[in-house]
Amino acid sequence: MLLAIDSSAGTAAAVVDGARGILAERAVADTLRHAEVVGELITAVLREAGVGVADLDAVAIGVGPGPFTGLRVGMAAGRAFALAAARPALGVVSHDAVAAAAYEADPSGELLVVTDARRRELYWSRYRGLDAAGLPIRDEGPALARPADVPARERRIDATAVPAGMLGLVAERVLAAGRAPAPVVPLYLRSPDVTLSAPKRVS
Repeated sequence: MLLAIDSSAGTAAAVVDGARGILAERAVADTLRHAEVVGELITAVLREAGVGVADLDAVAIGVGPGPFTGLRVGMAAGRAFALAAARPALGVVSHDAVAAAAYEADPSGELLVVTDARRRELYWSRYRGLDAAGLPIRDEGPALARPADVPARERRIDATAVPAGMLGLVAERVLAAGRAPAPVVPLYLRSPDVTLSAPKRVS
């Protein structure tokens, strides 16, 4: 059983079980209030699922791609929760959760997942279906590009949210297949907005 957290778009949390599916899921679309809502969402899904910290086996964390400010909130919350609960943290590429949800609804054809990267740019990943373990097959990406440079595909999802429940199920399927989860390393795909200023010369 996993707690899943993602803040690469809005903020989302879920409790999932490999056998029973999504037990509880909550999300807030606001992309400016990650820090204010992430704790509330975690508390709410644990309560709704009737699950205590001791019942969890791991914490699945969406690693993006996502903007620096928002993505780091969910990742920090997930790492802190995993550390406090003495449970492993498992990285999941956030686009993989969007693709998995799309393929469960319609398993056919290539798929392009696109999310807002701000600064008039987009994050994108290209998929070609699900493998035998029910995991999306990512052929390209995640990558960052201007809208005109994003590859054209007949089937495209411009996602404004990442489903935490499916993100958790992707992590469960990775473990069930005996594969290594993604590193818990943020996929910013660009430098942060804040940079260190050059040191002043002392005369």
